[in-house]
Amino acid sequence: MNFYQSFKLAIQSIMKSKVRAFLTMLGIIIGVGAVTVIVGLGNGMKNYITKSFESMGTNLITVDIQGRGTSRTISVDDMYALVEQNPDLLSYVSPTAGVSGTVKIGNKNIKTTRVSGVSEDYMKISSSELTDGRFIQYVDVLRRQQVCVVGSYIAKTYYSGNAVGKTLKINGTAFTVVGVLKEEAKSEKLSSDDVIFIPYTNASKMSWTGTISSFVFSGASPENINKAVITIKEALYKVYGSYDYFSVVSMSEMLDSFMTEINVMVIVLGAIAAISLLVGGIGIMNIMLVSVTERTREIGIRKSLGAKQKDILGQFVIEAATTSALGGIMGILFGFLLCSIGTNIISSLAQETITVVPSFGAVLGAFSVSVGIGIIFGFLPAKKAAKLNPIDALRYD
Repeated sequence: MNFYQSFKLAIQSIMKSKVRAFLTMLGIIIGVGAVTVIVGLGNGMKNYITKSFESMGTNLITVDIQGRGTSRTISVDDMYALVEQNPDLLSYVSPTAGVSGTVKIGNKNIKTTRVSGVSEDYMKISSSELTDGRFIQYVDVLRRQQVCVVGSYIAKTYYSGNAVGKTLKINGTAFTVVGVLKEEAKSEKLSSDDVIFIPYTNASKMSWTGTISSFVFSGASPENINKAVITIKEALYKVYGSYDYFSVVSMSEMLDSFMTEINVMVIVLGAIAAISLLVGGIGIMNIMLVSVTERTREIGIRKSLGAKQKDILGQFVIEAATTSALGGIMGILFGFLLCSIGTNIISSLAQETITVVPSFGAVLGAFSVSVGIGIIFGFLPAKKAAKLNPIDALRYD
């Protein structure tokens, strides 16, 4: 008996008991569908995070200094000098300082808005754009001018889109709005748009410590980011004598770290989902054992007509593989349906476009595993059928 005949018999056997065949395939369908949607979700998250980092700039380097007392410190001027000494590695630097407290606009107190002190180069570093007015200038930083630039959320919500020239208070100090940033997030309110930037000299004066301990650098080129990070670390090490008193992290390193964590998560969840494939394989084995018992007389007739053990073995192995392959195909379709539904649900809840993208490799792998499981778990019932004594099989009622 050739492969085509065995495959035809397998289809006929499946069609005779459609409900039983579907229940047999159910574990395979769920397993393949789950693996498809989990890998698709992982791909969607990786694409979304990559786009987010690219919009911020993968050549950004953040520096946080914990320090080790007043005897060893590094100044803002030292950081600017570091950029001037390494023009092939670093383009710009901006001191940054967070301001905690309350923002008051009119008679409304706002506690969720992020207030940051930056320099005039921060706009170039972050690749931000303005829709109105200007950004902070060098003279603002030098003279501690009480001016600020607000995010689009602030401008729309509290100034009806006309914020330039208006005032707001940060911890009781009045600031004049001189610019409005272009909207970055699609949702109504996200931290990227719910911000206020003031000169870092004002921010350091308003903070508890009165010092600047955070900086943002812009690398000259993405290819030399690692070298730029090493250069900054070496400069800080000369001051502090240990790597424990500061941290230097590039956006590309953070992106790689996120990608690694997502990959690990996808592998773990995919492995858990793959357990359904094992359960499906056990279901196939059980049904094939039942099928061998039900068709004992048929096997006896075929053997008496000259069928060899390998013919019987091949027939039942092909039937098991066909069952699992059909389950795998249905599982792929089920997985694509879940991916489509998942994209709509996640995008609706997160208010961001996150597309669940199935991976061709994952789909092919899950399908191959499902067929392999069908063959492996179908071999035992097939072997049992092949070893039946034709006389005993013909007597079976």
